[in-house]
Amino acid sequence: MNEKYEKKIKADVDAIFTLMAQRVDEKQMNLLHEAYDFAAYAHKDQLRKSGEPYISHPVAVARIVAEELELGANPVMAAFQHDVVEDCPYSIDEIRERFGDDVAFLVGVVTKQKKAQYDQSKQVDNFRQMLSSVQFDVRAILVKLADRLHNMRTLSSMRPDKQMKIASETDYFYAPLANRLGLYNVKTELENLSFRYRCPREYEQIEKQLAELQLSEKPDVDVFIAKTKEILEANGIDARIELRMRSPYSIWRKMQSKCCDFEHIDSKHYLRIIYKADGLQEEKKQSLHIYAVLSDCFKERPCSVVNYINAPKENGYQSFHVKFLNPKGQWEEVHISSERMIRNNRLGCTAERTEENLKAWLEKFRAVLKDIAYHTNEMDYMDGVTASFYHDNIMAFTPKGKCIVLPKYATALDFAFEIHTEVGLHAVYARINGKLSSVKTMLHRGDCVEIGTAEDAVPEADWQNHVLTYKAKRSLGSFFTDRPKMEYKRCTCCHPLPGDEVVGFKNTEGQITLHKRNCLTAICQASKQGDTIVAVDFKENEQFLFPVRVCIRGIDRHHLLSDVVACITEQQNLSISELHTVTQDRIVETTVDFEVHSSNELKQAIDNIRRIKNVDEVARIDIE
Repeated sequence: MNEKYEKKIKADVDAIFTLMAQRVDEKQMNLLHEAYDFAAYAHKDQLRKSGEPYISHPVAVARIVAEELELGANPVMAAFQHDVVEDCPYSIDEIRERFGDDVAFLVGVVTKQKKAQYDQSKQVDNFRQMLSSVQFDVRAILVKLADRLHNMRTLSSMRPDKQMKIASETDYFYAPLANRLGLYNVKTELENLSFRYRCPREYEQIEKQLAELQLSEKPDVDVFIAKTKEILEANGIDARIELRMRSPYSIWRKMQSKCCDFEHIDSKHYLRIIYKADGLQEEKKQSLHIYAVLSDCFKERPCSVVNYINAPKENGYQSFHVKFLNPKGQWEEVHISSERMIRNNRLGCTAERTEENLKAWLEKFRAVLKDIAYHTNEMDYMDGVTASFYHDNIMAFTPKGKCIVLPKYATALDFAFEIHTEVGLHAVYARINGKLSSVKTMLHRGDCVEIGTAEDAVPEADWQNHVLTYKAKRSLGSFFTDRPKMEYKRCTCCHPLPGDEVVGFKNTEGQITLHKRNCLTAICQASKQGDTIVAVDFKENEQFLFPVRVCIRGIDRHHLLSDVVACITEQQNLSISELHTVTQDRIVETTVDFEVHSSNELKQAIDNIRRIKNVDEVARIDIE
């Protein structure tokens, strides 16, 4: 073995054992040594693409698991062993016999299953295998994330096509997964490395711009930091301040979402004020105290406060965010956090390893995966998973203060379905912060939402385009699947209704289009393609409503319009969707859009309107 590689591997192994000796007993330490020795023997003749001994990879993964994720003995043993079954002539049973059921389970999850034929692809099957394991034990995913992180850190030795494959997998699946687990550092590094190998020129350009910006802004930022330290010390607050530059990927994503260039992206860096405190209540007091003393000295940007301490993100992220004006007239983004919050934001679900905490994380995963499981198409399933894991969440509230967590860009309809399926199916309107709104309205963090319902209300056809959550999509999908479907397509010129005299024309695909018998298009087609005519009985169905428009002309008088509305809505129980009226020289012309079940119902409505005093003429007109 090359002496340089040998020294590096030995240093990594010694660091792992030194670290783990502080956490585990003698028996576990002996097993850790055995796990490394077994992996070193199994991989002894293997090399990585870079020319390094292959064992350097399992050792590096084990160090990430022990040092960066701060996991226990069994995950570290599994990290040593994670490629033994896949790449060497050993089985899971041998791992189980040597190191126990728990280590064997963890190794089994991260081992790609070999099949003669994959359901969708080898990659997707592997993703689903890992997601299934999360429902039982989150540690297996953490070992896999450590494996992926080291592979990304050493991706330069791979061919460009392999770099694209691995980087794309990382951006599509592993970074969102790390985000959902609250592993902020891992998520950031994974997405940034993925960007670096997928789009090297763009990455290099943004990285260069960030470096130049950091250098040019340094004097002003230093002044702001010095002033902040002075204020904190004057108020007896013991805290440290860190300057954090945004990653190239973070900048690039903002540029894409805002459709602007590098120069017009704000908050390319932020400051972290980190303090020590015991207990959540003390942390809240200290965060508010720091905010108060700084806002006394710096101008605060209106509406810039975001309190993630009282209302953490779904992945557990906590901090207090605010923006202050620096002496150069630029907004400085400041994150106020305790040492515990910083650690928890780094370690996510692994930060507080109580039985209750891990159970809560597993329940979150189960709920998301169960919600998405109705998909039958594999790629749809994976798209749903990654979208659910990656989108930032918002918190909205019922009038009674119940918190509803929704993905960013969710609507009042999503909110309604989260409350209860029946609330969503019978939703009519929303009151958002007291303002009457459409149920399709997009919600924002902190909105108070009340959903108005009606027993006879049913979902509209376009609602499926205005929901994000899988609960809402599934409920609407089931509703429309169970409803009877129109057998025919209606002519867009003559708009036939059930009860009209109609004729059907069947196309080569078997679809029948209905026309009124006096429709010019039908007459023309019958004369040229008479063999496509089919007999059709277009019957009324209570499930189907058809939009119609009537034009009413008459002599103006008091309550004429209200009599017309009452005639349609009260006498025939039909819903008006649109109404326009113009009065000129006491002659009134009104157009009304409403929905009917049949031509007979429309005829009855027209006859009733004609009987209204001062109405002179009523006629159906086409809706363009």
